Amino acid sequence: MSLLSSLRSEPDRKTGMLVDTLGIAPVVPVIVIEDGATAVPLARALCAGGLRAIEITLRTPQALDAIKAVAAEVEDAVVGAGTVLDARQYEEAVAAGARFIVSPGTTQELLDAADASPVPMLPGAATASEVMALREEGYRVAKFFPAEQAGGAQYLKALASPLAGTLFCPTGGISVSNAQTYLSLPNVICVGGSWVAPKDCIAAGDWPEITRLAREASGLKA
Repeated sequence: MSLLSSLRSEPDRKTGMLVDTLGIAPVVPVIVIEDGATAVPLARALCAGGLRAIEITLRTPQALDAIKAVAAEVEDAVVGAGTVLDARQYEEAVAAGARFIVSPGTTQELLDAADASPVPMLPGAATASEVMALREEGYRVAKFFPAEQAGGAQYLKALASPLAGTLFCPTGGISVSNAQTYLSLPNVICVGGSWVAPKDCIAAGDWPEITRLAREASGLKA
């Protein structure tokens, strides 16, 4: 049985839910919504290109409303909340309709919030010790962040053997030029990146270009 298959069959239902979501496509778009009116057409453009799992970061006042709108209006989208830093944000994101939660790091408060919620969390880790601590808590999938600044693909490759059984979604500094390098690693399930939805395209409403970029990204191979 492959690692992916074994994680899908984990007794913890939320592990399987998270793996299924991250396995939809090789790239999870990481989106910052500055104008709430762009959220729905942006999500539709990304889905049209094959990127259905979409992370909307809680970095702007419009983020929760954007998650709510995408969850309600874009049937194909699996919308998640990123940059979740505490239990209050976790609960607000779930109430808005987020189907997965992403954090840049991990705290006990977030772990407790995840335990109490039906919605799975992708916790952040940047070192072997942090990954080991997550494994003690039952986590087998983590966000490797900030990927390029924390050692890049070579560092993540070095973790594959000593931390066998853990999958990663590298995020931070990922672009079309290095995404495939990460995706070729045996311990990477997908990558997170913002290059598929450039700010200028969002501002201009250039949804066909975003669909083109998404289609190109969805063609990458994990």
